[in-house]
Amino acid sequence: MKSGKQRKAEIQQQRAERAARAQALQPRAALPADGVVSCNPQKLAPYNSYGQPDFVARGYYQDTPFVCKDCGKQELWTATRQKWWYEVAGGHVFTQANRCNSCRRKERERVALARHVQQQGQASGSGSAA
Repeated sequence: MKSGKQRKAEIQQQRAERAARAQALQPRAALPADGVVSCNPQKLAPYNSYGQPDFVARGYYQDTPFVCKDCGKQELWTATRQKWWYEVAGGHVFTQANRCNSCRRKERERVALARHVQQQGQASGSGSAA
């Protein structure tokens, strides 16, 4: 006669084997040809949400059109850039591109200049009190 722990271990092993067989029998969905890159959900930054992003449910990233919020130009956020943003850079999974490359570069320069001006003001004004 087996103990409860032994029986539980057997049941868990049977379930794991059954799941592995079912996974092996399940056909792999072919990715659409153009503008698609597969998704690796294990590399995503943690997102505390009850839902999941569309690309995780689909299993792949796809090219997404957007309108630049500064210049209004129609742009395309490519699947490879999305993969980099979400999996390598660790961007939040519910964010999307909203600026074209040239406007993003201008915004970075504007922010850098503002930061420089602020730091100069703090350095020169810290010693004198009016």
